[in-house]
Amino acid sequence: MKINLIKKTDLVIIGGGIFGCAIAYYYSKNNPDKQVVLLERNELNNAATSRAAALMTMVRSKRSYIPLTMETFKVAKEMEKELGETLDFKVVGMMHVAASEAKVKDLEKLMEIAKEYQQEAYYISKEEAKKKAPWLELKEAIKIGYVPNEAFCDPYMLGTFFARCARKHGAEINQGVEVLGLLNKAGTVIGVKTSEGEIHASKVVDAAGIWAPILAREIGAGVPMAPVRSQYWITERDENFPTDSPMVLLPDAQAYARPEGGSLLFGIREGKSLVASPKDVPKDISDFVFSADEGMNDLLENGERLARFFPGFYDIGIKYYVAGFSGYTPDSQLVVGEVPGTKGFLVASGCCGAGISVAGGVGLGIAEMAADRVNPFDFSEFHISRFGKIDPFEEEWLNKCAAARSNKVSG
Repeated sequence: MKINLIKKTDLVIIGGGIFGCAIAYYYSKNNPDKQVVLLERNELNNAATSRAAALMTMVRSKRSYIPLTMETFKVAKEMEKELGETLDFKVVGMMHVAASEAKVKDLEKLMEIAKEYQQEAYYISKEEAKKKAPWLELKEAIKIGYVPNEAFCDPYMLGTFFARCARKHGAEINQGVEVLGLLNKAGTVIGVKTSEGEIHASKVVDAAGIWAPILAREIGAGVPMAPVRSQYWITERDENFPTDSPMVLLPDAQAYARPEGGSLLFGIREGKSLVASPKDVPKDISDFVFSADEGMNDLLENGERLARFFPGFYDIGIKYYVAGFSGYTPDSQLVVGEVPGTKGFLVASGCCGAGISVAGGVGLGIAEMAADRVNPFDFSEFHISRFGKIDPFEEEWLNKCAAARSNKVSG
């Protein structure tokens, strides 16, 4: 079916994942006199977004992420009001279990950060923790922190709310339209070439997720991230997994868990994370085989760490396996902002497994930058050129990004 695209617009957004949809929402809402066009070659929110575990963690060691996540919580309520529907955020809280002196120090710093951002957080006893999460074995725990206002959500629904509200504010969102290249004139990106013709624009945002480096390469920019596999498992239902049980971070096991409708959803970091070059990932992510055995070998290799805290690990049945790619960087920080040396071109990528929680802040920040206004957030840690000149398709770089996920201890 032929799609009649606008030939000229103020902003073109490449990619209809949660970042792209959030940018479209804020730009259309805050610039009623301007036009934004979002282009997605498949379906909205069908790649990394829909496969996320979606832990909406506000209190975290990376201070730079906290205001972005707080914005996501704020805008979620605003969109619920606008649409007259609920996103049904599950506000179950987060337990941080420290079972080594090093992780106790990390937890103490985290509790100070919570105070700094006026977020409720306190220590609880092993007995209290066991009541909240009956599946947990806590004999090794030294200190347990509890942050009651943390939540998880349905990531696809959140992305869809951004898109629906963006449309209400006049955004043009097109699915089934592939961006084939950038229109570049004397160091300025002036639009895009698509499967349905050219669109000229004052600004272009590359929010193509793990494929973001492919288009940026056309103008000589190396987007410093790589597609690294994220995977998690969901158990059979069991009475030890109450639906209102809190999420749990187990940094000593490099694992996390959260309730999932009477089951337990959990993830464990593998020693060597699977990584791919952006150009080798198929256009439709469902065509990629993330694990021939649905992660069972990884579970066997790494499950012993989790079993220290979850004795039922070896007995419980696994019902679902979910895997996808996240854009990781060596420092586990986002890649968002203007591309140095090029005018009219911005990037929103490198989610590092936190894309759902920070989507509100990324969306608002990039939308304001695209409208030539001051970004309300500090993106200085996310600068695209912070690693110097890099080749995002080179094997050594890919392995550096994969190592960042393998060494991760947060959710």
